[in-house]
Amino acid sequence: MTTDATVERMRQQLAALNPVTLTIRDDSRHHAGHAGAAGGGGHYQLTIASEAFRGVSTLARHRMIHEALGPLMHGEIHALSIKASTPLP
Repeated sequence: MTTDATVERMRQQLAALNPVTLTIRDDSRHHAGHAGAAGGGGHYQLTIASEAFRGVSTLARHRMIHEALGPLMHGEIHALSIKASTPLP
């Protein structure tokens, strides 16, 4: 799967969290030659704001994101940097 297709699939999967803002940056090119890159998994930075995170700990937010991404976390995504917050008022 191309990185563009992976980013689009990530957006589709994360829609379950009803994000107010969602930014996904593919940093895979910075990790060329890395063991994860050899296996086909990409490196991504995710910034997401959702009401679903209100009153939820950082660890729980990350678990929610990993659950929403499902099988992508075991194939197309090798590394994921996450900034998860609630929307600003």
